[in-house]
Amino acid sequence: MLAALLLPYLLTPLYRAGHPVSALMAWRWLTGAPMSRQWIDFNAISPALPNSVVAAEDAHFCKHRGVDWGAVREVIGDVQEGGEIRGASTITQQVAKNLFLWPLPGPIRKLLEFPLAMWIDAMLPKQRILEIYLNIAELGPSGQFGAEAGSAYAFGRPASSLSPREAALLAAILPNPVRRSARNPGPGVRRLAGTYMARAQAAGAQRCWHENRAF
Repeated sequence: MLAALLLPYLLTPLYRAGHPVSALMAWRWLTGAPMSRQWIDFNAISPALPNSVVAAEDAHFCKHRGVDWGAVREVIGDVQEGGEIRGASTITQQVAKNLFLWPLPGPIRKLLEFPLAMWIDAMLPKQRILEIYLNIAELGPSGQFGAEAGSAYAFGRPASSLSPREAALLAAILPNPVRRSARNPGPGVRRLAGTYMARAQAAGAQRCWHENRAF
């Protein structure tokens, strides 16, 4: 058990390079379920996609160190006041979950997710974390993982040529690409995409991943 807990911490520094796969991707491959992923380097992705994804998933990505404690406190406060439970996972936490913790039950996973996300943030540049996320996130209804496969399925084009609107549509389906579609977006997805596109444009040059594009 100790070895299993330590393994992600030992593997994380090795992920400064290479093309890691998520636990869900590996599971689908082992069970024979459909799975497609073509790795695309960060510098080849249309800048509109990371901009939209950060706007949608983790507005404080450049400020926190793996965990957005402010968002966590807000969620706890909402629950204590009788509000609904909502997610507060950062992109780094999602990378930790997708790479190492996917099969675990929710409470156990969350307990392990926080320190692992902080370790990932300490070991990897922000741009590399975002690159991994954009290559392991599920972005299609039938086993499409990563920006390249998601873009090809939704728009019939590579992730390098995504327009701001297309990038925002992909960002809008990230919570549930099985029930939400960028290929045939409904009113809710289109509304979210418009919001994320506006947020991305408003963020302007405040994008920490631009600082190390040649990592």
